[in-house]
Amino acid sequence: IDNVNIRNPWYAQNGDGLDLESCNRVLVVNSRFDVGDDAICVKSGRDKEGRDRGLPCRDVLIQGCTVYHGHGGFVIGSEMSGGCRDIAVRDCMFIGTDTGLRFKSTRGRGGIVENIHIDDIKMTDIAGDALVFDLYYGIKPGAPVPLVSEETPQFRGIRLSNINCRSARRAAFFNGLPEMPVRNITITDSRFTAAEGFHLNHTDGLALTNVTINTPSDPLKLGDDVTNLAIK
Repeated sequence: IDNVNIRNPWYAQNGDGLDLESCNRVLVVNSRFDVGDDAICVKSGRDKEGRDRGLPCRDVLIQGCTVYHGHGGFVIGSEMSGGCRDIAVRDCMFIGTDTGLRFKSTRGRGGIVENIHIDDIKMTDIAGDALVFDLYYGIKPGAPVPLVSEETPQFRGIRLSNINCRSARRAAFFNGLPEMPVRNITITDSRFTAAEGFHLNHTDGLALTNVTINTPSDPLKLGDDVTNLAIK
């Protein structure tokens, strides 16, 4: 997909721009998105059907794309039950999206998201979070904590570098599950300017290296179950 314009009305419910579902060897380059829901979204099936099919979305390169309206600029999930891996996102710009980089899932999905590389992303006027990992998608607070099983989603081994957000409501929100934290996320050489800083819950092995957080509030809020946090 090269030099394509994709538009939906900003108010279009579930008006995604591009969904890559269980795809292998994909190039999305030099394209523009102005949509009502997630702009560029990676998926691989939902719940048991997706796990039984077992076809991950993999070997994907997204480069040189611009997103205007949208719930998220680049998104993985929430339907990622077949897994997602070996994905690179480079040299993209998000202008006025609700969130910038959005990773979402929920109990019952299962699936593993890993080996994701994101580099050289510019954002401005982000209404919500510049970066969000939320495994509580659609879960009501206070729900019982189940045992880890094939229905437990996992997000791990994700590397972000050269992320530059000029303005957002919150720089980042990490919200893993009590039974399965978000694991081994690295952010390097990045700068966030936002009304609020990083807010972490159920996060294991987050590494921040040469990261600047410009905010009038606390740059880092530690919630429940934050372990192995490394800041350089």
